[in-house]
Amino acid sequence: MSRVELLAILAGTVTGVLVGAAMVATRYVIGQTDPASLALLRYGIGTLGLIPPLLLIRRVKFAGRDLIPIALLGIGQFGILIALLNYGLQFIGSGLGALLFATFPIMTMVLAAALRLEALTTAKSAGALLTIVGVGLAVSDKAVLPDLAADNFLGVIAVLASALTGALCSVFYRPYLQKYPPLQVSVFAMLASVLFLIVPAGAEGFFLGLPVFTPLGWAAVLFIGFCSSLGYYTWLLALKHATPTRVAMFLALGPVTATALGAAILGEPVTPLFLGGLAAVIAGLWVAHLPQASGPH
Repeated sequence: MSRVELLAILAGTVTGVLVGAAMVATRYVIGQTDPASLALLRYGIGTLGLIPPLLLIRRVKFAGRDLIPIALLGIGQFGILIALLNYGLQFIGSGLGALLFATFPIMTMVLAAALRLEALTTAKSAGALLTIVGVGLAVSDKAVLPDLAADNFLGVIAVLASALTGALCSVFYRPYLQKYPPLQVSVFAMLASVLFLIVPAGAEGFFLGLPVFTPLGWAAVLFIGFCSSLGYYTWLLALKHATPTRVAMFLALGPVTATALGAAILGEPVTPLFLGGLAAVIAGLWVAHLPQASGPH
């Protein structure tokens, strides 16, 4: 395995773990604010966190024709995806939501293969299925199937649409990451999402006064912002050096990490099913990264 491949695996792993850590912090602080307001704070802080390293490296000028697509990808990744996910989770449980969102790699794989951007291999297919099984086992105690109410179906559809939005962004980011460094793309895309989130956050009354959080709430918000800064950069870094499907699979570490942190911080029990889920996720990532005899990976 080359150094570039190892870098992509490390970056993807960091992303997945940070997503899980941010889930736990978000669950802690969401009762003190509103979803769009928290997202605006999260990505505003995230953008600010990326500016200092940006100032230390060589500036890169974006081609005019690339500005709108990169901005739209940022809005999709941080605005539309999060809005759909939050909407869906109003009607279905977090466990079922995590399981539905775990279809992200499958959607990415099918989309990338349909666009002939990467090969649809047995190893990647098996790896993606294993990660879904792993997430299902890890959150099995929370994955309650909804009843047949229309709102619950809307919740399921919204979460699946959120996963599809992420898959679309993962696939269409890659051409721009071949042209520009991930850090510059991260800052510009995240800034575009902040501008987009001003409208829904304003509708929630964000600008009517200073945000009110407890001291631990502010610590959680800052931590979520840090996770967004580093996590989004490592996500794009992984996408630059690996195929979208392989990178998307690392998001399966998010709910697994969230469950593990819930056990460590909140004293929630660690069940044999969770351990089996963790093993399945790791096995899925390993299978997906098995060397291929020929063809694109």
